[in-house]
Amino acid sequence: MNAQHHPFLLRDRLDAARRLAGRLQAWHGQNPLVLAIPRGAVAMARHLATALQGELDVVLVRKLGAPGQPEYAIGSVDESGWTYLSPHAAAAGADAHYIAAEKERQLRLIRQRRAQYTPIRPPLAVAGRIVIVVDDGLATGATMAAALHGLRQRRPARLICAVPVASRSALALVRPLADEVVCLHAPGDFEAVGQYYADFSQVEDDEVIALLKA
Repeated sequence: MNAQHHPFLLRDRLDAARRLAGRLQAWHGQNPLVLAIPRGAVAMARHLATALQGELDVVLVRKLGAPGQPEYAIGSVDESGWTYLSPHAAAAGADAHYIAAEKERQLRLIRQRRAQYTPIRPPLAVAGRIVIVVDDGLATGATMAAALHGLRQRRPARLICAVPVASRSALALVRPLADEVVCLHAPGDFEAVGQYYADFSQVEDDEVIALLKA
């Protein structure tokens, strides 16, 4: 099924953010911390932070790629080094030695990104705050799972996962990790996040940096 004929269709990420803002009005004026999973969700989170009178930051998580198949996720790692491993990691050929090396490689990238994205300040504090974690969609949910798990360690008052569209298996994975999950659409025939957007263009680093400085 191609995107043009999909009954649930978002114009673009901003359209998605506007719709999510409507569902998150309860937190308006409570200074929520809106955390984007870069790069796609940063413009969405900027809109939400403005709409809800909150603050914007990024939560940095990297997929762990399978041996010889970097695009195939076998888990994920967050900024603190906490790692989520999927049940199929071993079957994909990832032993403990490989996982340790891949984790270190991805942590290096996280540190580079943090230095690039918010060079003049550390990550905003999470403790005691209403925290809304935003992505432009969940396919496997592994990245969001790592983000939520890592943030939980930092003791937010309330942890909310907000996404426009997700696979049902991804929702099942992340639901126990958040106090609340807001999802506009969870189709049974989910294939890829991009199929639910008319415009799902690539977001570049310079756009992320500009949004975080704004």
